[in-house]
Amino acid sequence: MTKKITIIGLGAGDLDQMTLGIYRVLESAEKVYVRTIHHPAIEELMKQGKQFVAFDEVYEKHDQFEPVYEEIAETLFKQAEVEGHVLYAVPGHPLVAEQVVQILLHKSESKGIEVSVAGGKSFLDEMYTALKIDPIEGCQILDGTSLKKDEVQIRHHLVIVQVYDNFIASEVKLTLMDKYPDDYEVTIVTAAGSAEESIKVVPLYELDQSVTLNNLTAVYVPPVKEEELLYRDFAFLKNVIARLRGPGGCPWDQKQTHVTLKKYLIEEAYEVLEAIDEEDDDALAEELGDVLLQVLLHAQIGEDEGFFVLEDVIETLTGKMIRRHPHVFSDVSAEDADQVVANWDAIKSQEAGKEDRDSLLDGVPKGIPAIQKAFLYQKKAAKVGFDWKEVEPVVDKILEELKEFQEAEGDEQQRELGDLLFSVVNLARFYKIDPEEALNETNRKFKKRFNYIEQELKKQNLSFEDVTLEEMDRLWNEAK
Repeated sequence: MTKKITIIGLGAGDLDQMTLGIYRVLESAEKVYVRTIHHPAIEELMKQGKQFVAFDEVYEKHDQFEPVYEEIAETLFKQAEVEGHVLYAVPGHPLVAEQVVQILLHKSESKGIEVSVAGGKSFLDEMYTALKIDPIEGCQILDGTSLKKDEVQIRHHLVIVQVYDNFIASEVKLTLMDKYPDDYEVTIVTAAGSAEESIKVVPLYELDQSVTLNNLTAVYVPPVKEEELLYRDFAFLKNVIARLRGPGGCPWDQKQTHVTLKKYLIEEAYEVLEAIDEEDDDALAEELGDVLLQVLLHAQIGEDEGFFVLEDVIETLTGKMIRRHPHVFSDVSAEDADQVVANWDAIKSQEAGKEDRDSLLDGVPKGIPAIQKAFLYQKKAAKVGFDWKEVEPVVDKILEELKEFQEAEGDEQQRELGDLLFSVVNLARFYKIDPEEALNETNRKFKKRFNYIEQELKKQNLSFEDVTLEEMDRLWNEAK
């Protein structure tokens, strides 16, 4: 005899909302398993004397939903083995927001038990009617028990189901607050389409404290229409850049090329560094936005010219991050940061091999500042053993280059000074100090102390012409 589980949907509301076919199946069944007893149609049938086997107690046994769903599915499979045919009824439609049904369908073949879905009326039909919305405009149906902000499309109708209780409502509220204003109006709909239907509009911050929630509750979030509320939406930002570059856009943006934008990317990068050095978080957020603008402009130019689109940039970056972090996305081990860097360099070298580079040093960007370039050249050479093992020879080299500079004349001085600076960079690398950062710190210190001299002279109504070097040096020492 074929063992079978038949799944039916109870609809969203009371018996008046249930389809005739489903009602006849329920009426003729000797035993009916139900996910929960708390459903208007079940309550009416129980008053008529119908008996049900419910799984409400399974929810009380577990702290998370996944084990609940697994246990219910396993129980139904076991009962099918014993009884031959099992009837399982769920709220709404079996294929809408019913994880147990998905488990039954996916495991049916391995269990050797036939699983069929007999249908039912989805609560979504009643939701659309109650809310008077057209889902064809763009509508998302998301699970409140596992809501993630990255899934939310704020320009769509959003229906969040399975908002069973205040705890889930609180988690949903906090997630939505990352995308919407705290006072954004949302609608709480309970038992849509039934005589007990309840619809209440509340500000988002009151979502978890406004009404009693149950398994028939869903939350509706209307699409964002106000333009300023879309400013946090990445797709909206991308469209802004496309409009600036498109017909009727900005003449300056329209004429930019990859080449003309080069200097702006460098300028914006340095402004990011300045914000970091000044520990100004607000400025950092703004400057990072300016860097992102450069990325989006280059991507839009690539799209306009038909060579690449922003999605290509994202795909390339995502693939690179996954390939170069095998200790996270694969089974390679990395016990510390040094091992991570070693793995990264090894993978990068394999990738670089495909590019047929003539030299190990070819991977250093040509346009970076000279001090940073020297640092990277030395770092790459050190990886193949071209490096001193101790600091003493490094210091000796600096003294040697200093002496050669002192003895040099004319054009030779520039070359010897370059050698001296290169040796100082080597010393910084030996002590794991970023020479660019070290020099920047000294630059900031110099600027602060020199500004102090200017301020003190201004207080005394003096100019630099009015004081001697010794007097300026005294003020310099005061600034220290």
